[in-house]
Amino acid sequence: MTTLKEQLQEDLTAAIKDRDELRSSTIRLTLSAVTSEEVAGKEKRELSDAEVLKVITREAKKRREAAEAFDQGGRVDQAARERAEGEVLAGYLPKQLSDEELAAIVAAAVAESGASGPQAMGAVMKLVKPKVDGLAEGGRVAAAVKAALA
Repeated sequence: MTTLKEQLQEDLTAAIKDRDELRSSTIRLTLSAVTSEEVAGKEKRELSDAEVLKVITREAKKRREAAEAFDQGGRVDQAARERAEGEVLAGYLPKQLSDEELAAIVAAAVAESGASGPQAMGAVMKLVKPKVDGLAEGGRVAAAVKAALA
């Protein structure tokens, strides 16, 4: 079974052969982020698939934020490029939870903790976070918890 990193490397080779500039540059940047993560710290190590997934998630978030910044700056072409790169990365991430699925998980956590009111947000987040890790963005989770406690 191939690791996520090996999959990225194979996809990079394929993208280069297909002369797909967008895919190849996006995957190349992501692989370099993985490599920097591997050499960060005291000794070089291989990242697990879960750690590689975290790097890809972080890279996808950077693309989303950059696209928003370019939109605000009126740079539509750059924003579109960032979104396209984000789409390439999304192909490697697990499917995100729908708003309904996220709301159901949050509602269950609120019921489980018996929490009410905004001051209980931390307690509810602690229960929700492990269940949705990698399946929903932190901002979305926080907004759903805030809405459930309101």
